[in-house]
Amino acid sequence: MNERITESFFRNLVMEDDLYTSGLVTLEEQKSSNPKINKLLVNASKSGMGQGYPEFIISFDYEPELLMVVECKADKRKHESTTGDNYKDYSVDGVKLYASFLSKEFDVIAVAISGTDFNDLRVSTYIHLKGTALAHKNSDFKEDSFYTLDEYIDVLKKDEKKFNQDYNNLLSYTKELNEHLHGLKIPESDRSLLISGCLIALNDRAFYSSYKYHEPKELAMNLFNTIKSKLEFLQKDNIEEIMVTYGFIKTHVVLSRQKDKLKEIIERIDLRINSFIKTHKYFDALGQFYIEFLRYANSDKGLGIVLTPPHITELFSDIAKVNSNSVVLDNCTGTGGFLISAMNRMVKDAGGDKTKEAKIKKNQLIGIEFSDKIFALTCSNMYIHGDGRSNLFHGSCFDRNIIEQVKKFKPNVGFLNPPYKDLKDDIEEFQFIINNLELLEKGSLCIAIIPMSCALADRGERLFLKEKILKNNTLDAVFSMPIELFHNSKVSVNTCIMVFRAKEPHPKHFKTYFADWKNDGFTKRKTLGRNDYDGLWEQKRKKWLSMYFNRDEEAGFSIKQSVTPADEWCAEAYMETDYSVLEKSDFEDTVKKYAIFKLRNNLVEEVLSKPIHNNFIELDLTSWEEFEIEGVDNSLFNVTGSQSFTKTEIKEYGEGKFPYVVTSSENNGIEGFYNHFTENGNILTIDSATVGSCFYQEFNFSASDHVEKLIPCFKEFNKYSALFIVAVINLEQIRYGYGRKFAQKRIKTTKIKLPSKNGMPDFEYMENYIKSLNYSKSI
Repeated sequence: MNERITESFFRNLVMEDDLYTSGLVTLEEQKSSNPKINKLLVNASKSGMGQGYPEFIISFDYEPELLMVVECKADKRKHESTTGDNYKDYSVDGVKLYASFLSKEFDVIAVAISGTDFNDLRVSTYIHLKGTALAHKNSDFKEDSFYTLDEYIDVLKKDEKKFNQDYNNLLSYTKELNEHLHGLKIPESDRSLLISGCLIALNDRAFYSSYKYHEPKELAMNLFNTIKSKLEFLQKDNIEEIMVTYGFIKTHVVLSRQKDKLKEIIERIDLRINSFIKTHKYFDALGQFYIEFLRYANSDKGLGIVLTPPHITELFSDIAKVNSNSVVLDNCTGTGGFLISAMNRMVKDAGGDKTKEAKIKKNQLIGIEFSDKIFALTCSNMYIHGDGRSNLFHGSCFDRNIIEQVKKFKPNVGFLNPPYKDLKDDIEEFQFIINNLELLEKGSLCIAIIPMSCALADRGERLFLKEKILKNNTLDAVFSMPIELFHNSKVSVNTCIMVFRAKEPHPKHFKTYFADWKNDGFTKRKTLGRNDYDGLWEQKRKKWLSMYFNRDEEAGFSIKQSVTPADEWCAEAYMETDYSVLEKSDFEDTVKKYAIFKLRNNLVEEVLSKPIHNNFIELDLTSWEEFEIEGVDNSLFNVTGSQSFTKTEIKEYGEGKFPYVVTSSENNGIEGFYNHFTENGNILTIDSATVGSCFYQEFNFSASDHVEKLIPCFKEFNKYSALFIVAVINLEQIRYGYGRKFAQKRIKTTKIKLPSKNGMPDFEYMENYIKSLNYSKSI
């Protein structure tokens, strides 16, 4: 077979490609004129000895950090080996080898081609991103298919892993730029405005071509005037107010006087931010800078500003099924994240229809923002994303004049993340929801993310507002969100997403859909904040949306429930505990932790991983029945609080042998031993202040505040049955956290399932089961 035939197929495709004929790409065969490429491939021989080159290397003049490499084989059977490391004989193995070397400095599109019949070729395409360990496939690259060079680049730019990489780089740069601007004495509240202004001006051809040649004062003035000219679409009053916020550019000592400082900032912004925005359109990059800058400022705290993470703004558009006919309103616009995500969805749905796109941007995006500086940032943000005519209103969303103007657009989708109430006299979050609902057409969806405390309200002003909402609107769904969702904003608030149907009174027996969406797959890293580092979000998002649209119920995750204003509006209050996840390891882990606790605190001399007996006992959940922790007739426990001591108070008694139990999930909830106790041992304790951790307290003890006691009502209770019940009660932690605590009232009404016999808990089974587990001999 002749490998040259295979190579000719690809060579001909490239030479007929528009980018090649326009002279925008360079095609090289088994060599390179680029010293950087040669250096990277110096040890890339497929035999493992010396330099090696793929059949083709394509470089792009306008994408200097991107390469495309191609490896060909004549024999289709030599397309890909089972081990992946036969680089010499198989095209996939070989091209991935070259990509692995080149990815140290480039993003690489790697194409493997096998066969000599053009109509029966095997073609596989991979993406190997710069600085990553492995190549990956993108589903938009179909097997055995070729694409134009433009299409290859387009798929790469839309690749989820590529976006995550670029986004992480952007987040890293926010910190670098923040420190740089801090060193130049630019206030935190002005930094995002400076970035937005530079991005606006860089879109002006005259400014872009001349800014490097201006003196500082002239450049500052030119930047200011260019911003003003680009924002002339705004009403006269608005443009004047906005330009006041940009006025610092003309007068700032460093920007307007020190040589090259402003020029260097503009160059950095063009290279690091403008390129990101051009690659990833309709993403609120400015919002991310605003979050980073205000993390170190105090000015946002009193305003209750909590900016919504990008994956949540996109999720709102998913929930509302935003399309090209949607008219989207955000009455608490902030930096415009919701509107930008909605614009992205609407433009995509327009399918390239430029007339439709223009209509979307002119008439179908409505925002209201009260803060002067944030309004300026919103206008700039919308302009940067290609929208010069969005209907942005500066003022209060409760202003009747603004209300009447907004209604004329007939919005049919409402989004909002309202200011979170901080002081007693602040406006309630529900008031902003009511305002949004008032502005929507009948039957439209209003989606809001607000503190969980609003959903739990059963008295006072919030209860009144819940009643007012349901009198005129339907509560369609509520989703509990991750506790650290706003970690990047340095805000700790437990939130939920509420979905309402506007102007349709809540039916008496309507079942609202509740779901636990607290695990979005995002994790925290010390320097980069909270992000989707493991690429789990897309899978989570698809599951959430599928279950919501189908109203699927799943134990421990979602449930449909009829509610009234006085009820808790959250999944945790109603969803069933998923006992199917209970395994032997859960009980064994509980026993092991208790044994380690005793060893750590010198209560035993050693810990052995041995059971008390070796009889196998099956964990059979089929015979389990439900029991109330504190029931009306047959109670498992009497639930009561503990006499509380502060750390200072208990220390006055001196160190001793009695545990001091606190609201901790570690060390059996114990923080020290003292010469005083007020509570008798051989009971369970539950922390009612944080995540609701349950522990068995064998010894007499004292306690801090928010330590609830579960005093057994049955004589069979001992440390073995106790640890069994501890493992079961701790399944309930999915319901509780800082926003919804496992308080005494909730503990008493909680029902748990236990092994049963003749309608009563089977304590003998529980004891024997624990005794059959490893480590039970050490407790």
